[in-house]
This record gives sequence, structure tokens and C-alpha cells, in this order.
Amino acid sequence: MSAAAAATATAEAPEAPKKKSRKLLFIIVGVLVLALAGAGGALFILKKNTAESHGDEEAVAEQSHKSRTPPTFLPLDNMVVNLADAGGNRFVQLGLTLQLQDAKTGDDMKAYMPSIRSQILVLISQRTADEMLQVQGKEKLAADIVEVISHEMGYGGSKPGSKGAPNPVQAVRFSSFIVQ
Repeated sequence: MSAAAAATATAEAPEAPKKKSRKLLFIIVGVLVLALAGAGGALFILKKNTAESHGDEEAVAEQSHKSRTPPTFLPLDNMVVNLADAGGNRFVQLGLTLQLQDAKTGDDMKAYMPSIRSQILVLISQRTADEMLQVQGKEKLAADIVEVISHEMGYGGSKPGSKGAPNPVQAVRFSSFIVQ
């Protein structure tokens, strides 16, 4: 081999690594571009989720503000009802107050009050003194009264799976409770 051939061989040798380094450079740039695109996509998704959770927090805060609005109370006339005890000589005197979501519900219920009172009287007359004197009996009575009112007014009941409009009757409060 001559000196010219050796010079040509050495001149060609550096060109081969340049091609490899260009391929390597393109691969590194491609990986960096993909990594940046992935990071940008992840950042976008995280910001979107954070914005949604801030929206959820605002909705919860707004809902809690709404729930801080005082409820409306609708007192019913006192009721004296014979109980279902043997002998029929036991009775209960009840004072009930309905806790409602808003004043409009109270106004709507006043039109149905004779029917509501009648159904409550029938419901109470099926109870015994022993049931009425227990805490669980009082809680069950209150829940049953809510159901009776819900049915009469066409509201969704408090039981899971009930259909109809949301129930604005929040609770039944006892203002007096005498069993004799």
C-alpha cells in the first residue's frame, strides 16, 4: 500500500464514525422530543384533573353554603290517637313539626294537610304503647311519617331506589310526646 492509499484509508475512517454519530444524534434527539411530548401531555392531563377537582371543591363549598341555609319548620296541630294495644285504653298525644327544605314546600304541603294528617293518624293508630315508648319505635315512626308525606306529595322517598322528585321533607321533629 502506498502512502496515498494509507492517507485515503485514514481519511475514510473518520467519515464512518461521523455517520454513526449522526444516527446516534438523531436517535437522542428523537428520544428527547418524545420525552418532552410525553411530559407535556402528562402536565396537560394533571392540570385538567386539578381544574376539575377545584371545580368539585367549589361545588362542595357551594353545596355546603346552601345547606347552611336554615330549614323551614312546619308545625302540625297536636294529635291524640288511640293505640293498637289490647283493650284499646292506651293513647298517645303527639306534637309534630316537619323540617322542610324551604318555605315553598311548606306552602305546597298546606294544600294537602287534611290528607297528610289523616294518613299520619292511621299510621300512629297501628302502633302499640310499647313501640311508641322505645327510641327505635320513635325513630321508625318519624321515618314512616316522612314516607307517608313523600308518597302523598309525590316526592322521592328516603329509601334507596325511590323514584320521583327529590324529597324536601328532611325530618319529623317531636315537640310533645305523651303516652297514656
